[in-house]
Amino acid sequence: MGKKRIAQETKEDVAKEAKLVAEKRAKRVSAAAKKGIRKGRIYIDASYNNTFITVTDEAGNTVAWMSAGSLGYSGPKKATPFAASKVSEAIGEKLQKTGPFEVDVFVKGVGSGRDSALRSLAVQGFDIKSISDITPIPHGGPRPRKARRV
Repeated sequence: MGKKRIAQETKEDVAKEAKLVAEKRAKRVSAAAKKGIRKGRIYIDASYNNTFITVTDEAGNTVAWMSAGSLGYSGPKKATPFAASKVSEAIGEKLQKTGPFEVDVFVKGVGSGRDSALRSLAVQGFDIKSISDITPIPHGGPRPRKARRV
């Protein structure tokens, strides 16, 4: 085995690379800002273990999503109302430039983060047109046990 060469980058090379990365980021943000989604849907899924918020356009294409776990909450803290409000605040910051601004909200699940996520979405400045509860409810249920023969 011979000696390994170590490439040394100059300050100019590092500055050029940082500039290219910054330009690529600016292009991505400006492309999303140009779209400017006006109307959309927000889905809040509040389970016993976590709270998910997904934002879509009218066609159903996902624009942004976030969960309490992705913000760094772990274990039972993910299902708290505080974590749900922080998730909706983060979604609000994410969508501040691109939109959507007029939204229909669909709430699903029985977790404790339902109400707090909805309240903090309203505080974020979204124009909420409707709120629908799409929690699945069984009708009919499972087959009953067989009759006992004595």
